[in-house]
Amino acid sequence: MSIVSRGFHGRREPAAADLPPGQYLTRDFPVLQAGPTPRVDLDTWQFTISNEAGAKYTWSWRELLALPSEKTTTDIHCVTKWSKLKTTWEGVSLDTLFENVEIAADYALVHSYGGYTTNMPVADLLDGRAWIAYRYEGEDLTPEHGGPARLLVPHLYFWKSAKWVTGIDLLHDDEPGFWEQLGYHNYGDPWREQRYTDD
Repeated sequence: MSIVSRGFHGRREPAAADLPPGQYLTRDFPVLQAGPTPRVDLDTWQFTISNEAGAKYTWSWRELLALPSEKTTTDIHCVTKWSKLKTTWEGVSLDTLFENVEIAADYALVHSYGGYTTNMPVADLLDGRAWIAYRYEGEDLTPEHGGPARLLVPHLYFWKSAKWVTGIDLLHDDEPGFWEQLGYHNYGDPWREQRYTDD
């Protein structure tokens, strides 16, 4: 039995002019993941940012919900070539979480329940580009889509928007995550079709 879900094979809609190259439009929300869906207890949930000096900044579920939230409507693009337009999310901006974090690092390694990791430059998490999202289309984010909370970095392929997020390690040197070690592109810009290592 494969640990990687097969994904979505429904009816495809024709490509649209506002899609990245090679993408097709879907109105469904396909579920793709490596490994089983974790069930996370909100009483023990926490999110931690660890800076390059080893300092830790941690929020419980209640503390996260007490922070100012934002709603954002954005397109999302999967490396498996589906795109979903004008999705609406609610969560806490990474700008808010990083507000009091002392940082000199250039890279981030994101961690999730279940051991999944993904990497990106710290710059891609800031300036209104990323959120810890806990609501989707006005409803609590379901476990299948990364609930109770997932990283949302919509300007990169969606595997970078790690489900079931638990924290971020800030690093001086880039460290590839789960899919990046298996041949996916280290950055993952959908507009440049950066799907795999040699793209």
